[in-house]
Amino acid sequence: MLHRIRSALLCSRFSRGLSCIVAGLLFLLPLSQAQAQVQAQTQVQGAVATPGWPSRTVRIIAPFAAGGLADVLARAVAERLALSIGGSFIVENRTGAGGNIGAEAVAKAEPDGHTLLMTSTGILCINASLYARMPFDPETAFAPITVVADMPMLMLVRADAPARNLQEFMALAKKEPGKLFFGSPGNGTTGHLGMELFQSAAKVQLGHVPYKSAAEAVTAAIAGQTVGMFDNPPTVMAQLKAGRLRALGVSAAQRMPQLPDVPTLAEAGLPGVEASSWFGLVAPARTSPAVIARLQQETARALRLPELQNRFGPMGARLVGNTPEEFARLIVAERRMWDGLIKSAGIRID
Repeated sequence: MLHRIRSALLCSRFSRGLSCIVAGLLFLLPLSQAQAQVQAQTQVQGAVATPGWPSRTVRIIAPFAAGGLADVLARAVAERLALSIGGSFIVENRTGAGGNIGAEAVAKAEPDGHTLLMTSTGILCINASLYARMPFDPETAFAPITVVADMPMLMLVRADAPARNLQEFMALAKKEPGKLFFGSPGNGTTGHLGMELFQSAAKVQLGHVPYKSAAEAVTAAIAGQTVGMFDNPPTVMAQLKAGRLRALGVSAAQRMPQLPDVPTLAEAGLPGVEASSWFGLVAPARTSPAVIARLQQETARALRLPELQNRFGPMGARLVGNTPEEFARLIVAERRMWDGLIKSAGIRID
């Protein structure tokens, strides 16, 4: 019942694709004129008209720590939106409470298109099932814009773990129930819930060690303090390539191009187990549909740029850029699915 779950999940220079003539002009023109020139280069016919917006700096709230994937994605998007739309787009980090602190700031902001949120699966689909109290209603507080990046999750063990593949790991876990410990970035994170999903599907019992961050969970696995973890590729790709961690399976319908030798969990013996994490852009509810449409249009165009594809693709992040309607359907489906898993596992955060 719980096997088919997808969850929540990642300053550049001007694009080198601009012509030499435009580049020379930009060097000579004031910043406002330069932005207008780049906007003219990237504008397409049929763009949504948003007269009077933006009228001041647009803030994108990243509700997690600076340097993390949500922060890096937000800054990449902010830079491109500033060039294509014009005006100033900045990123502000407001961390804490599983992303709820930053999300609350956006939920309570004026719905005028000048405050946006780089949200996560956890904020929109998981936290309401975990926390006894929420400072906002995730079902009604936000207007979806687009999914920015989507990442399958990986089942990982330390390099010297006795299990060489998923079948061996499941056999070992069944032989010693509760004696193998996995790490996660914290209670209720997608890393924690991904492993709960694995336990439910494989019918095994593991111990859970919550850490304060994904980096700490990775360090603990490499040091042998835990047997492994469940996390998204950008968090662990460097350690995989260095041979410090080993991936036993990927929770997706197909293998990852970046890790072609890693089987899907279905291929490894757990058919139907799929889980991913994603980050997306939302605005406060009641934001103008024209502003939402313009933001989606320009963000989707930016995510198709080779510059961003080449930057985030090797990390294992798939850049998306879907419609607000598609994003809304994803949120509803995953909120229902993750709620079922959380209630079944009895997970709560007070």
